[in-house]
Amino acid sequence: MTSALTLAIDVGTGSVRAALVDSNGQIVTIAAREHDQIVPRFGWAEQRPVDWWAGVVATIRAALADVPDARARISVVVACGQMHGTVLVDGDGNLTRDRVPLWNDKRTIDLVRDFERANAPDTYLSQSGNPPTPAWPGFKLAWLRDNDPRAYARTAFVIMPKDYINLRLTGEIAMDEGDASCSFLMNPTTRSWSPDMVERLGLDATKLPPIRNPLDVLGAVTQATALETGLLAGTPVLVGGADYPVALLGSGTCRPGLVSDVTGTSCILTLIAPAPLLDPDISNVATVEGNWGPFALLESGGDAMRWSRRALHEGKESYDQLVARAAEAPVGSDGLFFLPFLTGERLGAHRNARAQFFGLGAAHTLSHINRAILEGVAFAGARHLRIMEKASGQTIERVIASGGGAKTELWLRIKASIYGVPIVVPEEQECGILGCAVLGAVATDRFSSLEEAVAAIVRHADEIKPDPAWQDKYRRMQPIFDTLYFNSQSLYAALDALAETPLRGK
Repeated sequence: MTSALTLAIDVGTGSVRAALVDSNGQIVTIAAREHDQIVPRFGWAEQRPVDWWAGVVATIRAALADVPDARARISVVVACGQMHGTVLVDGDGNLTRDRVPLWNDKRTIDLVRDFERANAPDTYLSQSGNPPTPAWPGFKLAWLRDNDPRAYARTAFVIMPKDYINLRLTGEIAMDEGDASCSFLMNPTTRSWSPDMVERLGLDATKLPPIRNPLDVLGAVTQATALETGLLAGTPVLVGGADYPVALLGSGTCRPGLVSDVTGTSCILTLIAPAPLLDPDISNVATVEGNWGPFALLESGGDAMRWSRRALHEGKESYDQLVARAAEAPVGSDGLFFLPFLTGERLGAHRNARAQFFGLGAAHTLSHINRAILEGVAFAGARHLRIMEKASGQTIERVIASGGGAKTELWLRIKASIYGVPIVVPEEQECGILGCAVLGAVATDRFSSLEEAVAAIVRHADEIKPDPAWQDKYRRMQPIFDTLYFNSQSLYAALDALAETPLRGK
């Protein structure tokens, strides 16, 4: 007897992926199609929703072609997608703008600064669940209101990327709690739209879609979409979720006490907690299983190693060679510290933070420098973890690592020893796809709960435990790192002023 399949769709910033996943959580086949970012000016980043949809159609057809009997075996379709991309549609579901500002689009920075000047954090954190940042769709929608009033006036709903795919699949509109929670417009207590935040940003509340649970059946594949994609008309489609909380689920990070470390270009650290942490330096996302994911982000995670490769090695050594060099240096890099703020910080009062080496001596080599970079990212991450751990009252039991940084064993050993807890890596790195499969398995009653489905579907490689000797060394270094971080803050404004001072004379 052939088993049922979940069709999982992941709409990322760089590509669309569609996968068929069996009832055991095994990916039977996966297809991908890339799409480009459009950068019309510095700081802007856009994409066309029609390109996402073209990728979805192409990858679904490729997956179905690879498994000839799949069409009839698909029991449910589940999509996740990049967060914060602000899609405007009219009452008929047609786009009112052909381009969408993405999560990394910074055009709203002046709106964010105006908001910060006019509003103290203690007056809005309980209503928004988050500090302000240009990423949030609330600010993007305000910018579109001011700069494209015709499109704004024609807009019936503002939705997120995976919601647009669901709209094309079913004709229905909704947003999940994960995407809504990071809009700057959802009240974290009621998990509904916040009239206070809507009013503060001067928006039209009628343009906000219903907020629904990711496990809800949104609708069914329409006849027209079936002809376009090759799917069976009537196949149920779930509300699905934002890619980050769905990937947390797919990595197994789904209960208090667990932490996710996703190190790619940046490093995102997420602590699962029963409630959001209302702090100006911490963001919060509603998780799929009903908890919250307070998270902190280092803009330079893997990007610190990319900088080292470019600036210190002139691009002549591979990342594996850089890590091999780092492994030659002693634990603690003979007292060399690296503060990894190469592009500043995302939140807080010191977004203009700088990177630096401290303790550099004549005996230090490139091996010391490369190891100090790996250790510096981990020290910065540990500082964030201690803040979240203390604020939440949660004790961190284990870190689940994913992203490109999870492929570097030395970095994992360093992090385990600095964080002071074991680290495990998911065997399946397509965590968003696997998270969609977990949702599909519960929605079709193969498991009674998300926790049960995760236990059966998500598997981890052997854990990496803290090295006692390394841990002792790092425990003595962490307070020095923290002191360096705080003492350096008084110099950032002076550096800004120095950079802005014009050169006079010849």
